[in-house]
Amino acid sequence: VQLQASGGGSVQAGGSLRLSCVASGRTLSRYSSAWFRQAPGKEREFVAAIRRSGSGSGTYYSDSVKGRSTISRDTAKNTLYLQMNSLKPEDTAVYYCNINPGNLWGQGTQVTVSS
Repeated sequence: VQLQASGGGSVQAGGSLRLSCVASGRTLSRYSSAWFRQAPGKEREFVAAIRRSGSGSGTYYSDSVKGRSTISRDTAKNTLYLQMNSLKPEDTAVYYCNINPGNLWGQGTQVTVSS
């Protein structure tokens, strides 16, 4: 199984990005999926999560991104997304996708927000 994350980049504060995570070898909807991020010198932290299909439509967000970000899943494309709006310099980090069970991680995609 592979998780391929993409969509990161460099944007100015207030801008938007949409991160993608394509799962190969697994049906993404059967997993709970999440995004984490790790800024330089800091521990990896939770950003957002979405429950697997059939276990409710719950989505969860960290306080730091709540109201500015939306996690979603396209079952036809087997892809997890994180739409991030109103980006702030403190959102700068490497973003990782994760699925459970199995605690599988993607390779990360860099997001850099300049002021």
